[in-house]
Amino acid sequence: MTRPALFAIVAFGYAFLYIPVMLLVVYSFNASKLVTVWGGFSLKWYGELLGNESLLNAAWLSLRIATINATFAVLFGTLAAFALNRYRRFRGRTGFELLLTAPLVMPDVIIGLSLLLLFVSMQQLLGWPAGRGLTTIGIAHITFSLAYAAVVIRARISQLDPQLEEAAMDLGARPFTVFTRITLPLLTPALLSAWLLAFTLSLDDLVIASFVSGPGSTTLPMWIYSSVRLGVTPEVNALATLMLAFVAIVVVLAARLRTPGQA
Repeated sequence: MTRPALFAIVAFGYAFLYIPVMLLVVYSFNASKLVTVWGGFSLKWYGELLGNESLLNAAWLSLRIATINATFAVLFGTLAAFALNRYRRFRGRTGFELLLTAPLVMPDVIIGLSLLLLFVSMQQLLGWPAGRGLTTIGIAHITFSLAYAAVVIRARISQLDPQLEEAAMDLGARPFTVFTRITLPLLTPALLSAWLLAFTLSLDDLVIASFVSGPGSTTLPMWIYSSVRLGVTPEVNALATLMLAFVAIVVVLAARLRTPGQA
């Protein structure tokens, strides 16, 4: 394949991906209520978006769930990764690893339906959880985010040099001190990556949350989906533009933190 042909294929791929995103950003500043008809430049849809109480409540609920999910997914994922890497042989290892990795390949519909049946059965037998809302969505998100966090952290643990920890213990350090002074700092990049990945997965989830949520617990993806079903509005374009701007800022900050010596 010649270089011009390869360049044309790559250019077409990027254009196919990013031109719709650019159009979405442009039409978020459209003064017309019709998203396909340009009516002049305006910021009124951003004002109406920020004054939408249902949207703000959905965004706040999603941020709370995503934060809780990411924190517990990293905590449990770290424990699972240590168990699989540091304890090579223990009873039930195969089953434990199978259960840990199953959410990676299991369809979201199956996960959401099975968790819904579990919560309904627990409510009938134990009286908990009382209804479906933040608690059930958080548990559901931790269930599948845990698998992704464990994969990231486990990969980092497998690359650690055990001689560093052994040297610290030979010098008289206790196991807890070794973990906090040696192991944890070496795992920090993986923990941060796993936390951000779990946070993003939770913030982006629609299918599972639709199964395990109840009245008054609408997440941001559910709000966006219900709005789009009635027709794309400039408010949705404005919301997507704000999310793109937030992601771009995070990416730029992450790049600058990785290369602090570069402008």
